[in-house]
Amino acid sequence: MAHDDGGSGASGVILSFLVGALTGAAAAVLLAPRSGRETREYLGERWRDAADRSRQLSEEAVERGKAALNDASGYVDRQRGALDKRRERLAAAVEAGKQAYREEREAKEKKS
Repeated sequence: MAHDDGGSGASGVILSFLVGALTGAAAAVLLAPRSGRETREYLGERWRDAADRSRQLSEEAVERGKAALNDASGYVDRQRGALDKRRERLAAAVEAGKQAYREEREAKEKKS
């Protein structure tokens, strides 16, 4: 099973995206020869785009988390089943050992 660092990777992507969006917006405000109204509209549009992308990344991260939880849950269930089978085999072996001991003891008592 490969190790996927999805939790911190997704948050890092979101943080990087937001920092990039803010940096881009700041550069656009400082460098673009637009009027104040045009700049506000542009920034509003970029902000909505960033919010949509952030929401999308968040939803993807949640879905990956749910998938990882389901995988882990299935793995635990399989291991629990395997452990139960081993416990049953061990209990049967112990019981067979006890039975063999009783039979041997009874056989020795009959000889005595």
